[in-house]
Amino acid sequence: MSADENLRQRLSSVGRRVRQWLRVQFSPVPLLGWFLAALVAVILEMLVGTPLARLLGMSKFPVLFGFALALAQPVYIPSAIVYVLLIYVLPVALVARLSIRLGNLLAGWLMRTSPLLSVVVHLGLLYGTLHLWAGLSDYRVLVVRLMLIAIMLTLSLNVVNGYMGEFSCSHPGFMALGAYAASLFSVLFFVGNDAFGAPLLPIGLGPFLFPLGLILGGAVAALGALLVAIPSFRTRGDYLAIISLAFMFIIKSLFENLEFLGGARGLSGQPDWASLPVVFAWTILCVWTINNFVRSTVGKALNAVRDGELAADAMTVDTRRTKMVAFFFAAFWAGVAGGLFAHVLRYVNPGTFDLKKLAEVLAMVYLGGLNSVVGSIVGAVSYNLLSEALRPLELYKWIIIPLLFIMVMIFRPTGLIAFREFDVVKLLHPREGTPGHAGPGAVEPQAER
Repeated sequence: MSADENLRQRLSSVGRRVRQWLRVQFSPVPLLGWFLAALVAVILEMLVGTPLARLLGMSKFPVLFGFALALAQPVYIPSAIVYVLLIYVLPVALVARLSIRLGNLLAGWLMRTSPLLSVVVHLGLLYGTLHLWAGLSDYRVLVVRLMLIAIMLTLSLNVVNGYMGEFSCSHPGFMALGAYAASLFSVLFFVGNDAFGAPLLPIGLGPFLFPLGLILGGAVAALGALLVAIPSFRTRGDYLAIISLAFMFIIKSLFENLEFLGGARGLSGQPDWASLPVVFAWTILCVWTINNFVRSTVGKALNAVRDGELAADAMTVDTRRTKMVAFFFAAFWAGVAGGLFAHVLRYVNPGTFDLKKLAEVLAMVYLGGLNSVVGSIVGAVSYNLLSEALRPLELYKWIIIPLLFIMVMIFRPTGLIAFREFDVVKLLHPREGTPGHAGPGAVEPQAER
């Protein structure tokens, strides 16, 4: 055996032992424990983040876990590593490990009391952590809001490209329809401009009626999906991809030539109603709705169409209806995401919804993995954080990211997390073999008579 092979085997053995040790130490930690640990780390950063950063020689705390700062100024790499270890890694690991018993007891009590209460507590902790973390910097707020919108886009495209097995390139077009429809609703009724004149309604009503504008954007995008859904009855694969790509260019060209919507200059003046709580609430609603949709009878019919349309039709699956519902559903959520996107940036331009946006959404879907709600969430979060962390590299960023995707496709051709169901009830339960664990559907033991 050569020296290189011996070293490779030793490193592999060490890696297996480390993974096994981590699994033994942290597999009993429930989701509630991880959320509590993350909240503690964020509070710690609020209290001592700036003094610690200055003590380590940095002018301010790193906004993106030190990656952007280290790439912009490599001299700060040691300081950024120490900061992340002291603020995030060690506190999260320590709190998660120490709270195993308490976290499992609390998770078990919440599930026995009310599963809905357990969901509310977990979502409250998640939002509280995001809110506090993002509140330390306006840049973080923008990153989090765009990341949540990316989750909605990735999930909606996964319905068609993953669960139904088609290859659609029309999502930027759906997003554009939703963005312009929601923007037109806000500007026409509550803001006004030179093209539309005075607003038709008092601006004070705007935040309360804003959900109607987002629903309108989703509905317009769903109607636009007819132009893609109907040709899908007779085409599949590359042919449908070409049709959907043509749809994207048609929508982009349409808005470039509509002067009352700003034409190629774009439309601005959208009110700042897409705050972090609003975007978070719509993202949770999207995740919940799409997860239920893909686990329903229609979702199983989508899988049947993907595996074999002729066989699905022979098994009494209405393939045309299934395709129509899938395209409508995916386009609706893409339109809602587009409406939120326009109100986050407070500006919308036809050039935004081009091949680059298509490449980003497709990259997030296939990075996370097809046929997986969890995979879509992981893909969207990973891509957005990676893209922002590498922003200081400018042009080299678009060399590094494709190379990383190539590596992922070589070693994980199905994506990071593919073909995995998102079982919320199982996720909220205590971990097996820990205090308070009863398991999904378990019955509490009765007292002796």
